[in-house]
Amino acid sequence: MNIALHMEQLVLAGFEMPAAHRALLQATVEGELARLLSEGGVGPALAGGALVGRMDGAQIAVTANPDPVRLGQQIAQSLYGAIG
Repeated sequence: MNIALHMEQLVLAGFEMPAAHRALLQATVEGELARLLSEGGVGPALAGGALVGRMDGAQIAVTANPDPVRLGQQIAQSLYGAIG
């Protein structure tokens, strides 16, 4: 199965991520989401193809000075929970 996912924007509200960590956060979200999709696919609602204008993931508790790798994994898992 081929899966194409285009995410134009990811909005994270309620905390500040240092600019130096943003690229690592992005790469981690992309990598973890790709892993989850390749292992588990998508749910039946999206299996035939769909355009989704907006998707809300689950809330994630963020500590002060979050680890960008762990946060990226949590974000990807939250998004996958909405599409997987």
